[in-house]
Amino acid sequence: MTTLKYLVALIVALAALLLTAGQLGFLSGTMPATLGVIQGRLSPPSTTANSVSSQAGLYPDHPQKEYASIAPLRFTGDGDVAMEKLAGVLRESARTVVIHQIPGYIYAQATTQWLKFTDDVEFWFDRENQVIQVRSASRLGQKDLGINRARIEAIRARFNF
Repeated sequence: MTTLKYLVALIVALAALLLTAGQLGFLSGTMPATLGVIQGRLSPPSTTANSVSSQAGLYPDHPQKEYASIAPLRFTGDGDVAMEKLAGVLRESARTVVIHQIPGYIYAQATTQWLKFTDDVEFWFDRENQVIQVRSASRLGQKDLGINRARIEAIRARFNF
């Protein structure tokens, strides 16, 4: 019984340490240098199962192409107006900060509530295809447990409302 008590105490201590590390920002990771649009493309999806991209199909041999594939945001009317609307949706999103916004492109950071993991979220108005391309990627970890997909789908739902 004493071993079980020690094991429980160890698990509780590790959980508290992990939570403290997250709250202090030690789990936020570093902003990638490859953000933005280069030759009509956002960066490729992560090589692990922790990102989504509406342009995953542009990378046919990518190991996470299927996992990462997500539809772009669709809209009617003026694309620049749609991007402004999207920026408003992002500003109203919990734990999301718009870091950089220029005409046709938005970069935001989303942070998880407890451990403060930071995800990089990008939107690009693809004028040629009249859609808003999206990419959301975790900075740390091998898997995102579907968080990036859920985030983009929640943004899509509020954007389309």
